[in-house]
Amino acid sequence: MKRRPLSLALLLLALSPSLALSQGSPAKRRPARAAQDTFYRDHAAAMAFADDLAQRRGLDPAWVREQIGRARRLEASIRGVTPPPVGMPKNWAAYRSRFIEPVRLAAGQRFWQEHREALTRAEAEYGVPASLIVGVIGVETLYGRHTGNHKVMDALSTLAFDFPAVHPRAAARSAFFRDELEQLLSLAQRTGIDPHTLLGSFAGAMGWPQFMPSSWVKYAIDFDGDSKVDLFNSPTDVIGSVANYFKAFGWQSGQPTHYPVRFDDSRLDLDTLLAPDILPSFSVESFLARGAVLEGEALQHSGKLALVELENADAPSTYVAGTENFYVVTRYNWSSYYAMAVIELGEAVKVLIKGS
Repeated sequence: MKRRPLSLALLLLALSPSLALSQGSPAKRRPARAAQDTFYRDHAAAMAFADDLAQRRGLDPAWVREQIGRARRLEASIRGVTPPPVGMPKNWAAYRSRFIEPVRLAAGQRFWQEHREALTRAEAEYGVPASLIVGVIGVETLYGRHTGNHKVMDALSTLAFDFPAVHPRAAARSAFFRDELEQLLSLAQRTGIDPHTLLGSFAGAMGWPQFMPSSWVKYAIDFDGDSKVDLFNSPTDVIGSVANYFKAFGWQSGQPTHYPVRFDDSRLDLDTLLAPDILPSFSVESFLARGAVLEGEALQHSGKLALVELENADAPSTYVAGTENFYVVTRYNWSSYYAMAVIELGEAVKVLIKGS
């Protein structure tokens, strides 16, 4: 079934409370309430932002003020983005065990079996492996079981105007969430939806794939051909939208996400190899020259590589040679730990599918 081009109004149907939602979807859940009813109508910066937004976008100032003013400060959002205490070690093995576990593996196997046709079609159309799509949806929401019960307006307003200052990128993150709030309000005003009916994560992400408002607009697609986008109830739309997201960020069909790597300690320049972080910056030749050891197909890799370090608390770190496609996976969530969890969950489910 071919994907149809969508109007903005059809895209927003998936966000609309008038959409027929199945049991367990955001519109059916009781929203999480803020610990204290601290409304943003009393927040000077929030009201100044409302006035500026209304002027720039040509919106009704009273309506924008009302929508932001009705939002409450959400402590769960503050806690969710606050960095862990300094010195708290990262632990890839512990992080991995949260996702590569029996419940998620069984759910992933069922999801793949039930939606094999859509997964196959998405892989053919976008070049994104079915395993990666399955991994993302499993890590994000356990295949739609946990899409969030926070009011999106509360979450976005909180992180737009009260992002914790202790975060090392507080200013940039606050600006990001203001942009997301602007996206949601602008779309809501034009399409007539009530943004306060929408539920999602503590960060304002929505649906099975946990798309932010801007991602709904840019990457969500009608993949089941029913002339509307529904990332709350249509697994087929979810599958197509995740594939479309990765394709838009430069996914290269057929390229692995990473290769095994070990080291020649006599030549190892670990500091230089780790300096670019997860950004692929080394040719195979320069990678090897700095003491990395690759084997097999990795030696034929024609693109750039990055040395990806996954810390294991007090145990030795895990290392892989990340490709451009590994970097693309991190554009969904800017974490190498997240990317490896998604990749390994999908691959583990793939093994189950092949054995079934």
